[in-house]
Amino acid sequence: MQRFGRCTGLTDDFYVVGTLQQLAYAAPNNFMIVEKEHPDHGHRYNLAALARSLCRSLSRVPDRFEFVGPQQLLRLLDAVMAIGSELTLADALRRITEAAAELVDARYAALGVLDESRSQLSEFVTVGLDESQMERIGARPEGHGILGLLILDPTPLRLPDLTAHPESFGFPPGHPPMTSFLGVPIHLRGVVYGNLYLTDKANGEAFTEVDQELAVGLAAAAGLAIENARLHEQSRTAGLLDERERIARDLHDDVIQRLFATGLSLQAAAQLVNEPLAAERIVRAVDDLDASIRQVRSTIFELHQRWSTTQSLRSDIVVICEESSKALGYKPSCDIVGPVDNAVIEPIRGHLLLCIREALSNVARHARASSVQLEVMVHAGQLTLRVVDNGVGYAPRPGHVSSGLENMLVRAESLGGRFTIARGDDSGTVAVWEVPLGTLPPDGTRNRSQGPS
Repeated sequence: MQRFGRCTGLTDDFYVVGTLQQLAYAAPNNFMIVEKEHPDHGHRYNLAALARSLCRSLSRVPDRFEFVGPQQLLRLLDAVMAIGSELTLADALRRITEAAAELVDARYAALGVLDESRSQLSEFVTVGLDESQMERIGARPEGHGILGLLILDPTPLRLPDLTAHPESFGFPPGHPPMTSFLGVPIHLRGVVYGNLYLTDKANGEAFTEVDQELAVGLAAAAGLAIENARLHEQSRTAGLLDERERIARDLHDDVIQRLFATGLSLQAAAQLVNEPLAAERIVRAVDDLDASIRQVRSTIFELHQRWSTTQSLRSDIVVICEESSKALGYKPSCDIVGPVDNAVIEPIRGHLLLCIREALSNVARHARASSVQLEVMVHAGQLTLRVVDNGVGYAPRPGHVSSGLENMLVRAESLGGRFTIARGDDSGTVAVWEVPLGTLPPDGTRNRSQGPS
């Protein structure tokens, strides 16, 4: 019988790593895990839980365990150690995907993260495709076809030829051919977080049952890795909270008051200036100060709300805009007008957030824009989302509507509203999604007579 203690982190104690490696040569039921609290563990991994998850996933099939072999089990343990070293969520997702490909000798791998509705993919991390291939393929998948099977039924799936499956949609232009397929779900706190997709085993054969068990074991550890990364980011957030509060106080008590006083002084000075041109310049300067004050007040609100324990709709919108800056290459302008927190309730709130994500994602993928302005406004019983970019302009293809735009249309009409998208007056694209802040249509139906215009 082996007994293992608890260290401060997966990669911090070579004794524990070495001891874990002994599992590769032990029968799955011949050891136990003993947890011991450590004063310095912070938000690190529960090593016992990790090992227990791996052993549970492999020991479910003792008749096949002997075929896994010590080298393959060591590769699994190495993969777990690798994903445990990442402390940001983005890096953890990337490393999990890489580790999965290495573990089962897959040429291509992807990790799809489910969106809030748990019906399609919001993120898609890939390994094995170069930048030119990604550019030719275009938009990331949303979870249709074979990828959608694991969303509907989150259980492991192995296919010798994915193209022969009746749910296969085929590949978009520029996509490399793929044959063998292995997919496993990743659970986080008992809920499916996303799925690992692996294709084209290196030897040209189909993925085996052993490959599946190894991938399931890695997926169990991946759930803990993702949770660890989230906890790490939350701890950093807590450390920044006090500093943000101090900055917010300084902005309100000092900066805004100085700007306001300067504006009053300039207004008084304008009354004493006889030259019209100089007076006009002073008035413009006062207008600029007013705009600066509004911007500072908005920043103060973000500082107060962004890390609040009770997440508001306003702060959710700000977070989505910030998250989109990575894909866009710049931070979008975000204006929120009216009582959005009080007036917008479920299910409208959920539809709005998903449409904001889709609109910004659409700009990032297709617009080739250098700026985008997003406005969410509540006025006269109406909620309006307006997204304007300065890109190449919307150019619909006859008979084709992208699934993302179609989803925005469906969501608007299901709430008794409408969605339009068109080229701007000079350039770029203007997308408007608006719904009434009342009840749903009495019959719950929607008009599908036309697509986004």
